[in-house]
Amino acid sequence: MKHLTRSDLYSLEQYAAVRVPFRAKVIAHKKARFVPVGPNATLQFEDRLTVQYQIQEMLRVERLYQADEIQGELDAYNPLIPDGDNWKATLLLEYASAEERRDHLAQLIHIEDRVWVRVAYCDAVYAMADEDMARENQEKTSAVHFLRFVLTPTMIAAVKTGAAIALGIDHVHYHHAVDPIPEDARASLATDLD
Repeated sequence: MKHLTRSDLYSLEQYAAVRVPFRAKVIAHKKARFVPVGPNATLQFEDRLTVQYQIQEMLRVERLYQADEIQGELDAYNPLIPDGDNWKATLLLEYASAEERRDHLAQLIHIEDRVWVRVAYCDAVYAMADEDMARENQEKTSAVHFLRFVLTPTMIAAVKTGAAIALGIDHVHYHHAVDPIPEDARASLATDLD
């Protein structure tokens, strides 16, 4: 997928005029790209549209309109757009209370390294996590991680012809899988691949 440039973005004035229908379009699009894995983890698969929405919202909230400010947002978010041979996702770890979250995040150190996808008959591929910066320390992991799953040409061809996709987490304290993921998610993820 092509990275976004300034010419792909709405100005603040233009965005104000189209925000409501654009937001509705993005929310509908995200539904197929949002895959819960067990009760407390969710993968939100990113693509060009989800990233554009993130950037547009950041520009709106921060009231950014200078060329260098806009380029800064593009530089920060463009790495989340799939490159044609991979999927990129945000891993969200969610708990009902701050105390519960603190306790679980202390047990889930390195969970981001135990997230996998499997295409049909192929071996599972584990995520490359948090390539931009470390998001955990010796006491706990973060509630948010950024993941990249690199696929082989065989896997890409299989997905393009309708093969099932499974994903899961096999951490010692969190072991859940979705096999297969829903068809709308599978079809949406197939569009990320060249």
